Amino acid sequence: MKNLRKIITTTFITLDGVMQAPGGPTEDTTGGFAYGGWLFNYWDEIMGKVMNAFMGLPFELLLGKRTYDIFAAYWPHTKEAPIIAKAFNSTRKYVVSHTSTDFPWQNSTLITNDIVTQIKKLKQQDGPDLWVHGSGNLIQTLLKHHLINTMHVWIFPVTVGNGKRLFAEGTQAEGFKLIDSKISTTGVIIATYEFAGTLKTGSFS
Repeated sequence: MKNLRKIITTTFITLDGVMQAPGGPTEDTTGGFAYGGWLFNYWDEIMGKVMNAFMGLPFELLLGKRTYDIFAAYWPHTKEAPIIAKAFNSTRKYVVSHTSTDFPWQNSTLITNDIVTQIKKLKQQDGPDLWVHGSGNLIQTLLKHHLINTMHVWIFPVTVGNGKRLFAEGTQAEGFKLIDSKISTTGVIIATYEFAGTLKTGSFS
């Protein structure tokens, strides 16, 4: 019996739940967002070890188009974080987009049209788990259709007041089970959750 592929998200969020533009001021200025790069000054050795361990696992990437464009412009060209760069550059990338587009990054495949059906088919295929980084709009679709198996949530001790949130319009009434947690020297909580069931009138089913 083959094992079904899991969809696993890895998301950096602020204490008030914003996931927009953690990496830099121009990463995503949608809505006039002015606090891009809020994760700087918080990264430490513990966080680096956790991320490098993730990169050592077999995985393929499932990305929204905006995140794909950011990654494609950076990871094939950087000499920073070689462990991450090697893993991202070599693996298969599935890109969710409503329009056909050019894919400059090697091993990239478009997912379009009936996106939910296509993702469900991907989960049924043999292959490594599908990892989602960033990709806020895609995560809302995955949440809405109960397609996420595991969520790695990196909670940074900073608030920004507004911006795109991890748990936004796709969020359902569900319970979560904490299966692992770590705390960095800078106060970042790295929490891993699995879904525990649907919440109905105060109980899980």
